[in-house]
Order: sequence, then structure tokens, then C-alpha cells
Amino acid sequence: QVQMVESGGGLVQAGGSLRLSCAASVHTSRYAMAWFRQAPVKEREFVAVIMWNGVTTSYADSVKGRFAISRDYAKNARNLQMNNLEPEDTAVYYCAVSKTRGLPLAADEYDYWGQGTQVTVSS
Repeated sequence: QVQMVESGGGLVQAGGSLRLSCAASVHTSRYAMAWFRQAPVKEREFVAVIMWNGVTTSYADSVKGRFAISRDYAKNARNLQMNNLEPEDTAVYYCAVSKTRGLPLAADEYDYWGQGTQVTVSS
């Protein structure tokens, strides 16, 4: 069983930045890892994914150019750098790991999930 722990959420003003981190309890270098988010009364939505190779990435249109996903090999973690945050980015952010060798974009393609970290952006 893989356990995921997110950190780095908080309250920030619009235009500010936050860096989320997701650490796994076991080595996950061969897995794709993604960030999803869920705002109140909305469905969980895809934000960004980094493929097992640590190079190939994909982003939701709403965050392209503002968010960047990366790997931290030393800490067995993946990070999400969020810049120029907007109130619409307010949500609980979840990291997830998928055993697929491809580039999974759908939530049901992910096998393990963290508990989530709250990100609140004030206007």
C-alpha cells in the first residue's frame, strides 16, 4: 500500500505563489504522479501530471503557464509550484499515483491518493 502525504497548502492573496509537495511512503519512480483539486460543490478535476520518466508533463488549460509540476528524486516527492494564483484556484488539492506507464489524465486511472491540502486564494 502506498501512502501519500501532501504539504504546502495555505492562504495566499491573488497573484501570490504556493508550493505543494507530495511525498510517498514507498519508492514511486516508475509511477506517474498527478495533482487534482476539488472546490466546494464541484467535481474533482485534473490539474497536472508528470510521467514516470520525470520529463513528460501535462496541465489543465486553466493552469498552463502558471503551475509547474516537478520531481524531487532525493525526497521521493513531486512538487507543484503555483504562481499568479487566482481566487478560482481555491480548492483542496490532492496528489495521486498511477501505476500506468502512460500519461493518465482521469481520476479513475489513479491507484493511490493523499488526504488533500487546502489552498485558499483571497481576492
